[in-house]
Amino acid sequence: MAVIRRIVLDVLKPHEPPMLEFTQEVAKLDFIEGVNISLVEVDEKVRNIKITVEGNINFEELKEVIENQGGTIHSVDQVVAGEEIIEQIDTPQD
Repeated sequence: MAVIRRIVLDVLKPHEPPMLEFTQEVAKLDFIEGVNISLVEVDEKVRNIKITVEGNINFEELKEVIENQGGTIHSVDQVVAGEEIIEQIDTPQD
């Protein structure tokens, strides 16, 4: 099975725990080389965040940490797998 190098997730999380604590919990995973969590939208009950993770990713462990903090993965928006990270290239249609 190919190694997942980067994954971008659209996640709904409650207001607690705060973003800093939420991010630190995700970053504690052994396979994480880096994590970027950005606030997309704030609702009355939840926050919509975008999580970008790079490393030798174990999706099930990542999902478990997110869910243990009250988060729900809404969608998987990007997956990069294989020996190296290949960036998306704009084409004339973009």
